[in-house]
Amino acid sequence: MARYTGPRGRRDRRAGVMLSSMRKNPLEKKPYPPGEHGRGRHRQTEFGLRLMEKQKACWYYGVSEKQFRRAYDRATRMQGVSGENLLRLMELRMDNVVYRLGFATSRPQARQLVVHGHFQLNGR
Repeated sequence: MARYTGPRGRRDRRAGVMLSSMRKNPLEKKPYPPGEHGRGRHRQTEFGLRLMEKQKACWYYGVSEKQFRRAYDRATRMQGVSGENLLRLMELRMDNVVYRLGFATSRPQARQLVVHGHFQLNGR
């Protein structure tokens, strides 16, 4: 699964919450999932709920499935609650720190600034 580069509003509508730092809220205009057959309601299974929450976390932080899995494996080996450890590891990522400090207006922009070498950590 590569990084999602498509319309952020569509992804937000699929998740049902605002995941991006867009000014306009696409859920106000269209409070239903995207797609030709998006308006139907079906009973969500436990698996489907957990999968959607995992995907929301991946989309929110802009990480791939493999990066998220590695962070999860690391979080489960740490002491304490693994869910809190996972969020702590996600918040400690350099692109997220750059975004939180206000050097970038969005997480994708923060990621680009980090990848292009505009920020250094411990001289690297």
